[in-house]
Amino acid sequence: MNDHDTRDDALAAEYALGTLRGQARLRFQKRVRQEPDLAARVARWQTALSTLDSHLAPVTPPEQVWKKIVLDLPSPASVPRARSWLGWAVAAGLAAVTLTWVSTRGPEMSPLVVLNDTQQQGQWVVNADSRRQQLSITPLRPTALAAQKSFQLWLIPRGQAPVSLGLVDNRSPTRVVMKNEPLAEDAVIAISLEPQGGSPTGQPTGPVLYSGKI
Repeated sequence: MNDHDTRDDALAAEYALGTLRGQARLRFQKRVRQEPDLAARVARWQTALSTLDSHLAPVTPPEQVWKKIVLDLPSPASVPRARSWLGWAVAAGLAAVTLTWVSTRGPEMSPLVVLNDTQQQGQWVVNADSRRQQLSITPLRPTALAAQKSFQLWLIPRGQAPVSLGLVDNRSPTRVVMKNEPLAEDAVIAISLEPQGGSPTGQPTGPVLYSGKI
């Protein structure tokens, strides 16, 4: 591994841990969308780090911790009534703004798998939220699509028949909401070429052009 690869590996680890912040994170995210090898490196780190806390059990804080917090709080009598009311109003306003922001922003998506073409060149990046309930499928570059044809996305669990996840846009990200299709390890995500509107049979009828294993 050369110096460039070593630096990218360190950045991918920081990104997966969530310690890469600010402009550095934004620049790195842009690179992830454009560089399939880098997206795959991030996905490997996320997989490796995902089990680090699996053996940890939640611990309830001792009662004295809560008592100390209560004792450290200012007494109600020490806060003037007008300022107290103003503080509550400001707090309520901030809470409303925060709740609105949280409810309207989408979940944070992270690379899950890169879909390669038949020459094993990365062409699409599949991102998923932390609970793997939403996917975003993004072409790394505009992909040619013949007239009267559609790209259809499939989930292929190991040893099972393909399950359609819908059509994908060949020029911009497509958001997919997972329902009863768990993203198990060793499952394959694939894109096939189908008649316009999708497969008429519920199974792939055209060639599988892109695929990748979770």
